[in-house]
Amino acid sequence: MSTSPMIGVIGGSGVYQIEGLEGASWVKVKTPWGKPSDQVLVGRLGGLPMAFLPRHGRGHVETPSSVNYRANVDALKRLGCTDVVAVSAVGSLREDFAPGDFVMVDQYIDRTFAREKSFFGPGCVAHVSLAHPTCPRLSAACAAAARKVGVRVHEGATYLAMEGPQFSTRAESLMYRGWGADVIGMTGMPEAKLVREAEMCYASVSMVTDYDCWHEGHGAVDVAQVMATLGANAGAARGLIAALPSVLPAERSPCPHGCDRALDHAVMTAPDKRDADLVARLEAVAGRVLR
Repeated sequence: MSTSPMIGVIGGSGVYQIEGLEGASWVKVKTPWGKPSDQVLVGRLGGLPMAFLPRHGRGHVETPSSVNYRANVDALKRLGCTDVVAVSAVGSLREDFAPGDFVMVDQYIDRTFAREKSFFGPGCVAHVSLAHPTCPRLSAACAAAARKVGVRVHEGATYLAMEGPQFSTRAESLMYRGWGADVIGMTGMPEAKLVREAEMCYASVSMVTDYDCWHEGHGAVDVAQVMATLGANAGAARGLIAALPSVLPAERSPCPHGCDRALDHAVMTAPDKRDADLVARLEAVAGRVLR
């Protein structure tokens, strides 16, 4: 059965707003997981319903570790989003992924340790598959939108998620390259995990700002260098988002990759043993399988 799509856009460093939304308004969304990073800008872009949430808040007030990822994802699901396009700044661990390029991530190595990584827990246990953490269909649409606005884009890459807020040491950067990671960032996890638990399609649009510190031809990463590239990348990211309505169908068929059915068979706790308070908190993200 086809449904009307609604795109949730999570803007990363440098992307704190989007222009051109018709009937746009900032709305406050209450979630049982606490406050999202900011209010959500809701409107239509080229007739496509869209909700925009700045991951770090307007003015960049949240660190990668202090972002309330659960509240952010719950808020987008609660507003009716079917798909999430996440924009983030990354460092490149590959010579051919140059500053200014966009990368469509399809795999992750999670090295974060100070964040809540699941909506589920004691009283309602669930194990969701993360073999394919991003949606090929949505990722392909984002890549097509990027090319429409003249961005050089790479499809398929492994994202190393580090805790931060400091950048890597050179030894770490070289080790991650040895692991087969292609880009490095601080916000891809647990966001991708939580969107999967909330049964929304997820695409990661990673904007390369630097070569991290492994590259002998480039100095160590500094914020000034990152911000200079971010300015150009942010404009390209807004162009990509503006082009999405032209590459997405008006009607959304069920995800052929099962993103919108990720919780099928995932909940392990017997119905009569489930914690009622936790089940109530899970209503927006997991109500389909818990009701």
